[in-house]
Amino acid sequence: MNHSKAFFATLALLLFHMAGYDLSAQSPVDYVSPLIGTQSSFELSSGNTYPVIGRPWGMNSWTPMTGKPGDGWQYTYTAHKIRGFKQTHQPSPWINDYGQFFIMPLMAPPAPHGEGAEDMKKWYSLFDTEHSASWFSHKAESVTPYYYSVYLASHDTFVELTPTERAVIFRVAYPKKSRAEQLRWLLLDAFDSGSHIEQKDAYTLQGISRKNSGGVPENFACHFTLKFSTPIKGLHKIDPDVAGHARVAVEIESPEVEIRIASSFISARQAEQNLLEVADKSFEQVRDSGRAEWNRLLGRIEIEGGSTDQRRTFYSALYRSLLFPRRFYEIDPKGKIVHYSPFNGQVLPGYLYTDTGFWDTFRSLFPLLNLLYPEENIKMQEGLLNSYRESGFFPEWASPGHRDCMVGNNSASVLADAYLKGVMVKDTATLRAGLLHGANAVHPSVSSTGRKGWEAYNELGYVPCDIGIKESAARTLEYAYNDWCIWQLGRKLKWEASLLNTLAQRAMNYRNLFDPETSLMRGRKSDGTFQTPFSPLKWGDAFTEGNAWHYTWSVFHDPKGLASLMGGDRKMSLMLDSVFSTPPVFDESYYGFVIHEIREMQIANMGNYAHGNQPIQHMIYLYNYIGEPWKAQSRLREVMDKLYKPTPDGYCGDEDNGQTSAWYVFSALGFYPVAPASEQYVLGSPIFPKVKIALPNGRRLLLNAKGNTSDTPYIYGMTVDGKVWNKNFLTYSQLLKGGEISFEMSNKPNRERGITEEDKPYSFSNEYGRAVSGNKL
Repeated sequence: MNHSKAFFATLALLLFHMAGYDLSAQSPVDYVSPLIGTQSSFELSSGNTYPVIGRPWGMNSWTPMTGKPGDGWQYTYTAHKIRGFKQTHQPSPWINDYGQFFIMPLMAPPAPHGEGAEDMKKWYSLFDTEHSASWFSHKAESVTPYYYSVYLASHDTFVELTPTERAVIFRVAYPKKSRAEQLRWLLLDAFDSGSHIEQKDAYTLQGISRKNSGGVPENFACHFTLKFSTPIKGLHKIDPDVAGHARVAVEIESPEVEIRIASSFISARQAEQNLLEVADKSFEQVRDSGRAEWNRLLGRIEIEGGSTDQRRTFYSALYRSLLFPRRFYEIDPKGKIVHYSPFNGQVLPGYLYTDTGFWDTFRSLFPLLNLLYPEENIKMQEGLLNSYRESGFFPEWASPGHRDCMVGNNSASVLADAYLKGVMVKDTATLRAGLLHGANAVHPSVSSTGRKGWEAYNELGYVPCDIGIKESAARTLEYAYNDWCIWQLGRKLKWEASLLNTLAQRAMNYRNLFDPETSLMRGRKSDGTFQTPFSPLKWGDAFTEGNAWHYTWSVFHDPKGLASLMGGDRKMSLMLDSVFSTPPVFDESYYGFVIHEIREMQIANMGNYAHGNQPIQHMIYLYNYIGEPWKAQSRLREVMDKLYKPTPDGYCGDEDNGQTSAWYVFSALGFYPVAPASEQYVLGSPIFPKVKIALPNGRRLLLNAKGNTSDTPYIYGMTVDGKVWNKNFLTYSQLLKGGEISFEMSNKPNRERGITEEDKPYSFSNEYGRAVSGNKL
């Protein structure tokens, strides 16, 4: 290590000690590994994540870039070279990125003077990502949510970065002695699609990146500014004749330089304003502030016991749950909250969040925010109202504006669950208007926003499979649940009886797709006949990234009704068991190749259970609805122990904006929101002996499972504040009161607990008759 790098490393350790950190003690953020899930590819996802270095819900994040610019797999654990350090907003490799640019410190010869075009072309080539990329090792890489560092071996250069919400500080240590043939450079690349970079003064660069993957209006731009701690010695445009792609090589004279960077979606002036987040702060102050912020939020859950790997997995999952949706708003010079609208291109007041797909995150990510982080989620909910005001629809997949991806109208679940959990927007008139419009319309240019096929759904009670609308059964099942969510909210807000009656009836539309011959959901034609031929193992077609064995369980709000269709609890139990006993065979003909979700199911050795994708993630909890909670407890432990690891291949499929992580957070605590917009959390199997939860209302909740081990997955008995509790669920009100919930765990199931009708969780069938008759509920 050269003297500069040794100085920085020693200084970092010294400052950590001076700040009062006990490096032998583990705080929540110390357990987090942002590298979990990064060992992924197009063919097989182990998370499809990248190391997000940022603040919770930060507008901008940063990541080391091992892939080629524009590659959705921008960081892959198995890569050997780093190509740059990128500002990123990417929610997934399938959606890709926007608001992106990158820097790369490197050593290279001086620019030719008075030479020919060929010499300049050769010199330019030194700055393309094939030549400027550097070998690196994970052994010389430090990765935390708030700080990243790496040794770039090919350039003998040490790089550190630490971000705020909208800015970042880089610290670069080049070789101390620079030879004439090797100068210190910083490559700044703003991508193609009409980017621009210019020097403003001796210390400052400004630029614009317009590179995006969709979901933006014509005037979209990411304005960025860089301020160097030492004067810029020289600036050279790389390939200046390549139109629309701005790249510059900045000559750096000092071997040690700090670069402060910020960006804005509003203007260059606002980017300068955002730079104030780091303008008068040292690298150490920003780093320590980031560490404290992560600990503040992760620390709302305090774990005692469990293995180190379990704690690492848990806090890493909680970290992933606090990244998306990201803040898309900024604070102007007058201190007002403003945002650039990706829907109409205007700068408008108020909050806006983006980079999430509700098809994934309605299931457990947003319920987790409602329970533990309502102060953030209320801003998200207000932002959703702004989305409707600015575009005429609530988003279903946003990045940054509406994106055509997935199915369902699950904004209804997100909005209803928040309001019913006390995260209440003030403008309930706009809330109602947006929900009802989205349930009875489809976006004119983004077919996944609103409800595609809503006319047929409203008329027939299902989306037919023969009218040119793909994945019709998946849409029907999700629309029915979405109608129940709207009904729940409407009941709370005392909407008119006729509207509530219509919503309640539509909430039962899932029954229209149930095939009694197979006891599975099945596509249905306009004339009422079922789709033929029918293979329960066929992925896609009438379903979305799954088959009939996966989507049949998408009756979140009425498992009792589903059990009745199947012929009772015993028959449903056999069907649930069959998901695991059916071999992992599949029919991929709809796609024409084996999509990664299929492959992830195949290799998990859990039959046809496909936890790597979202539709089935609640399924195991359904054993509680048929009086067999011990089966849920055993299977949930198996999934947590087998499919989640604190390793680069630690997920069993796409992590998907916090959803698969939030599933683990809830399940590790011992309960899960099967039906968001209900008050209940269905019991599972807690994995830690003791958990202390600091609730946002100031109360504390203790989850006590004394003596809990990996060999005791079963809940033998349970008390809530000292009173025996035999039900298979907890309520939101119970949790919010705080107090103590005690689990008596065992290596043997208690087949006498949780077996009565009163012990079963909520199902809409229990109140459907009164709902449509107009009787008070």
